[in-house]
Amino acid sequence: MSQRIVVYLSISSDEYLRYYQGNARTVLAHTVDGRTVRFPAGVLQKVVTREGVHGRFAIHFNAQGKFERIERLA
Repeated sequence: MSQRIVVYLSISSDEYLRYYQGNARTVLAHTVDGRTVRFPAGVLQKVVTREGVHGRFAIHFNAQGKFERIERLA
């Protein structure tokens, strides 16, 4: 059964470059329900734009906690 967390992210393109280059491996974020979560920076590759990563996202993972997908929410 798939589970998900919803986070707001505001990461500039310069800051994301640190993740891309491997200088930072994990992202620390707060969920909409107040929890603090840490996840691998590579999760963001599919949602990064020229401006970075900005908006509200759902991160889906399986019952074992393994990443499945990320989607931008309206």
